[in-house]
Amino acid sequence: MYGGRLFGKRWRPYQEGNSVDDFISVLRSKPDFLCLKGAGDDAVKAAEAALGLKFSAEYRRYLEAFGAASAAGHEFTGICDSERLDIVSATETERAAIPDVPGCWYVVEQTNIDEITIWQDKNGFVYMTSPDSPARKIARSLADYLRA
Repeated sequence: MYGGRLFGKRWRPYQEGNSVDDFISVLRSKPDFLCLKGAGDDAVKAAEAALGLKFSAEYRRYLEAFGAASAAGHEFTGICDSERLDIVSATETERAAIPDVPGCWYVVEQTNIDEITIWQDKNGFVYMTSPDSPARKIARSLADYLRA
């Protein structure tokens, strides 16, 4: 069963069981790839608890592999000492600025362009918010978002 359209193409919803390592592979293949040290399970669970949600398997695997990373002009949130890139801090800041965002979403990237924020939910779907338009689903996974 198809889930919808992405950039004019039909796509199947991201499902657990798809390769959660796709995002890691795509990220590593991009120019200027940089990463920190991977986060331990306790740190990941603490971040989930602080936000009151569960991360997607894809994002959890990314945190365990890199902690936080950047590549090809993207800076992804993670578990790190940078307040700007820390998943808990970034999500709390954006939730305060955009109170209508569902509580099960977390920030994966603050683009620093036109106040656009990229979010993900526990099922792996990726969303975009900006001050002048409603939230919209833009990809079925972080790997697809980075490929686009």
